[in-house]
Amino acid sequence: MTNRRDFLRTSSLLVAGGLLSSQMLQASVLQAKGKKAIGLQLYSLREAMKTDVMGTLKSVADMGFTTLETANYADGKIYGMAPSEFKKMVKGLGMKMTSAHLGGPNYSKEKHAEAIDWWKKALEDHQKAGVKFLVKPSMPIPKTLDELKMWCDFYNAVGEVTSASKVQFGFHNHAREFEKIEGEIMYDYMLQNTDPKKVFFEMDVYWVMRGGYNAVDYMNRYPDRFPVLHIKDEKEIGESGQLDFKSIYETAYKNGLKDSFVEVERYNFEPIVSVQKSYDFLKAASYVK
Repeated sequence: MTNRRDFLRTSSLLVAGGLLSSQMLQASVLQAKGKKAIGLQLYSLREAMKTDVMGTLKSVADMGFTTLETANYADGKIYGMAPSEFKKMVKGLGMKMTSAHLGGPNYSKEKHAEAIDWWKKALEDHQKAGVKFLVKPSMPIPKTLDELKMWCDFYNAVGEVTSASKVQFGFHNHAREFEKIEGEIMYDYMLQNTDPKKVFFEMDVYWVMRGGYNAVDYMNRYPDRFPVLHIKDEKEIGESGQLDFKSIYETAYKNGLKDSFVEVERYNFEPIVSVQKSYDFLKAASYVK
């Protein structure tokens, strides 16, 4: 077990050698506290969050999660609370809210200015909550490449708004983004037609697999586009045996992973138990920092 003196001595040596990146320092601090850098997408506990926000968040903190990604924003509030108050609650439990899923208004070229204004307000609110990432969790599937290009241009515009504040804007995939439109894989087209300086992609590794592709292949092909991951499985993390989480994490770390969030959408147990089992699987994995 790492004690405080050993931790400080090791960290000092690494700093002196110029080897301690910010990611390594964060991991070392968490390990010294007996925790790993594992986040949770709160959609995993969506029903519980409707009825008992504080109690649910306390349960999440007690499990050992360190970061949160929200999935509820309306009328300037996060889970019905002012952003600054939500941040205070989360911080008081020893966690940070670092990311948020935001649907936004229905988009069309005619409503571009209105949509951008909505994202400006959402950015302002979420800055008060201390987020680093704003993520659009889904989109209508276009019928043509011209329509898809319209969405890519819109995402670039939203990314232009957020990048001025150092908050990053990203897109979260499902399986349908791996369908072809006019002979082009939708996901590849989006990667190639969005500005890497303005738009990142929060890769959902499970949905990549369900779309017929391999998450590691995409991370190797586009190493600078996936700073955030959704770690997901059929139900609890690791239960299906269909995903190679070791290779996923090792490749993500190599590429500079900034954050990752467990998401459990379907369950073999009560949701809180399924989330706990998912955390336990990753905590026990030697390849997770």
